[in-house]
Amino acid sequence: MAKVEIDEGSGFCFGVVTAIHKAEEELANGGTLYCLGDIVHNSREVERLEEMGLITINHDEFNALHDAKVLLRAHGEPPETYQIARRNNIEIIDATCPVVLRLQKKIKQQYIQEDGTNKQIVIYGKNGHAEVLGLVGQTNGKAIVIEKPEEAEQLDFSKNIRLYSQTTKSLDEFQQIVEYIKEHISPDVTFEYYDTICRQVANRIPNIRKFAASHDLVFFVSGKKSSNGKMLFAECQKVNPNTHLLYNAEEIDDTLLSGAHSIGICGATSTPKWLMEEISESIKAKLQDQ
Repeated sequence: MAKVEIDEGSGFCFGVVTAIHKAEEELANGGTLYCLGDIVHNSREVERLEEMGLITINHDEFNALHDAKVLLRAHGEPPETYQIARRNNIEIIDATCPVVLRLQKKIKQQYIQEDGTNKQIVIYGKNGHAEVLGLVGQTNGKAIVIEKPEEAEQLDFSKNIRLYSQTTKSLDEFQQIVEYIKEHISPDVTFEYYDTICRQVANRIPNIRKFAASHDLVFFVSGKKSSNGKMLFAECQKVNPNTHLLYNAEEIDDTLLSGAHSIGICGATSTPKWLMEEISESIKAKLQDQ
């Protein structure tokens, strides 16, 4: 029978772990707890916490809420969210990741800095992503968001540029953007860049490549909304084309298991370990039936 291994380096990052622990602690104390947006980009984990009593709300529902307790997830929020909370007497349980919080403060300081220059604050990240919305919010919506290296062409190279990154983006692509800007920026202006990619996430790339390459069949477990999951899945496929994306155990294609000698299971920073273990047990049961 094929060997089945779960990647020890996969699973929640510390920011997500902290947010989930805070939610569990509050729910254990009783009372009603809301969460602004999915606490993590994994529907199975969201369902587990909702069964414990967590109520997920969107920003429109948050705006209409009064005299309540709301958890802010690890992704962070723009200043406007805190203003609404004060106005509506909402108690905030702030689970913003410390790495994201530091980045928000850096961008805000850059924005309010009166340096007499005409500058562009640029964020390499995914448009509309919760973390990016929180970062852009530090600049009153004036930061420019680029999603991939090619979009750097759209920048005005006659203006000063200050480049930051969403914490979960690719380090390689960030470096490509840096090099492109260096090559094209006017000598009359300045360019400063800040590598704000979380190393706990960035370090997963070489580790997950090594893990994927060590198995002849890989199942990558991730929620549909996880941008980190999409990025890490692509990294696995680069080194092992026989890598397949799974959302849950029901999606396992039995025909893939035939002839496999070594099966690896890995996932995103938003993938719970219990879900990878559930998939591992399902694969082992299917192998025994073959």
